Amino acid sequence: MLLSIQSATVRYGTETALSVKSPIEIAEGDRVGVIGSNGAGKTTLIKSILGLVPYQGIIRTELKPEQMAVHMQFNEYTDAMPVKYIMEAILGTKISRDKKLQELISFFEFEDCLRKKYSKLSGGQKQRFTIILVMMQDASLTFYDEVTSGLDFETRQKLVEKLAEWYQDKDASFLIVSHYYEELDQLADKLLILDKGQVVDYGRKEELFRKYCGRAVIVVGNTRENAALLADYRKLASPAHLIALSCESAEKEKRVTELLREHDVNYKRSNNDIEILYINAKDKVYKDEAEEKRGAVPGETGKTKSAVKEGNHGK
Repeated sequence: MLLSIQSATVRYGTETALSVKSPIEIAEGDRVGVIGSNGAGKTTLIKSILGLVPYQGIIRTELKPEQMAVHMQFNEYTDAMPVKYIMEAILGTKISRDKKLQELISFFEFEDCLRKKYSKLSGGQKQRFTIILVMMQDASLTFYDEVTSGLDFETRQKLVEKLAEWYQDKDASFLIVSHYYEELDQLADKLLILDKGQVVDYGRKEELFRKYCGRAVIVVGNTRENAALLADYRKLASPAHLIALSCESAEKEKRVTELLREHDVNYKRSNNDIEILYINAKDKVYKDEAEEKRGAVPGETGKTKSAVKEGNHGK
């Protein structure tokens, strides 16, 4: 096990920025996507693992500091010289003599940028520059903190495709923080969902999808006609402009899709929609908390704890 977080709490004054109460383990080859809104505790989690902020709890790793690499969201470098010399100075090597560095520069199409000063690089070029520095460490575990933040769609997509291609046949593990669902779909095989400093859930993408969404999800536009047509079907939580239906079985999926085709309704079918998964994971947690406060058993609305205990006792 590369990394094990048994528990971790980070406080800034009276505010709890991060609270991990159940174990989070990252093994060799794991690609973990961390998702959550602003202030969810994503960057605080990385800083806790790296020992950059004080925390209470137990974080264990078999890795030495030099076996971990990190790409933080904001990076700045001197403008006193072209980035070629900054790269060589930081890495302690010469590009002309280092085949691995040459490979990375070529892979990320950075050759034409080497003579530029850092301030003259575009947003995508700056990110590629920093990624090359990070990847040269050949770390067993790498942290990427919003690596595509601020980039336009085309540049962001191209960079994500490059990252996915680079890691395709490698055993290295990484943890990537992102606000973009499609990035996590391309890069991650596990998800860590955070909200307001709390861990909502952690696990493999497909397992979390089945847990919160079912076998598959059918999504249509939220129109008055579609709402009336699908009134008898159970809805999942979804963005306001959409209607999402959970299909727990192939039979239900067939019924729903036949109905939609019969009425000429466009729909999208997915068994890995991270946005719908994320929304429903948070929704379930808050519903369970509300039921807990009312004295009901989470997931069994209407049953109080005392009633359940009496029923079990009677058995």
